[in-house]
Amino acid sequence: MTWMLYGSYGYTGRLVAELARSRGHEPLLAGRDGQRLAAQATELGLPHRAGSLADVPALTDVLRRSEVSLVAHCAGPYSATADPMVRACLAAEVPYLDVTGELDVFEALLAMDGAAKQAGIPILPGSGMDVVPTDCLAAQLADRLPDAVRLELAFLAPGGMSPGTAKTSLEGAGKGGRVRIEGKLVPVPLGWKRRTVEFPRGPVEVGSLPWGDVSTAYRSTGIPNIVVYTKLPGRRRTRLARLLAPLATIPPVRRRMQALAVQRITGPSDQTRAATGTQFWGRVENDRGESAELTATGPNGYDLTADAVVRIVERVLAGRVPPGAHTPAQAHGKDFIAELDRVTVAGGN
Repeated sequence: MTWMLYGSYGYTGRLVAELARSRGHEPLLAGRDGQRLAAQATELGLPHRAGSLADVPALTDVLRRSEVSLVAHCAGPYSATADPMVRACLAAEVPYLDVTGELDVFEALLAMDGAAKQAGIPILPGSGMDVVPTDCLAAQLADRLPDAVRLELAFLAPGGMSPGTAKTSLEGAGKGGRVRIEGKLVPVPLGWKRRTVEFPRGPVEVGSLPWGDVSTAYRSTGIPNIVVYTKLPGRRRTRLARLLAPLATIPPVRRRMQALAVQRITGPSDQTRAATGTQFWGRVENDRGESAELTATGPNGYDLTADAVVRIVERVLAGRVPPGAHTPAQAHGKDFIAELDRVTVAGGN
């Protein structure tokens, strides 16, 4: 079956395309830039189709005429690109997945559950490192402590960012942080909460950030209080970032910052990806003070993402994912993390 990889010539898209090709897939490469698509298609021996997200009816027609069975969407920032692609997928009745980590995008797409069921398709945001490993850990922890009321998750993803990740980070920089308190999304400053986490390779001080799990883990577990952490700059630099954050809400300033990011950031090299890996941690606690912890390790986040996307494509094409808008744990089960290459889960207490 033919599936479309939109944004195939971006950093993450290239990794997905190469891995998919090596596993016997022949995705239809797609994106806005016909020249870059043609060069990539020639290199990989794959078909390609240029198309814009600006015209949803035209995009819907492309999906229908191309007879694609699924769209893997790898062109961010998803705050700008997810909605038109999802609307085209709904109209064409074509399953959709992406690799967003943007909290507001999760909220919007997961709210489309009814529309997805009516169209008979799955909608699967966050099908990469954001947020497959942490969502599966959250679901496993909820099974260990079913009456948990607090969930904390943390991750480390060294090795550098891709241009797309940098653009997305700048897109959300002006929004500050957010956490889940008693089931509601609550705005807080970036780094509002700090703690030391015992990762598999040693303790690290981390700070809170508005990661996608604040949306997805709530739906996967029902736990009402959720905070997500990662390693942030020092406290002084974090305070400076808070002061400068309002600048990122001014469109011309944000566009200029994103343009500079694209020029200066190329994404981690093959050597850097090979030399760096990810670490994950989760902890739940109930009102009696009982708790449970889990940790996991994996390859570089971009390699983990490519592997997860291809495996999820295979699951959808095999009819293993029901219609509806799902988190990773809802769609694939809490143990899906164990199917990913070089990912190991370890129990804490």
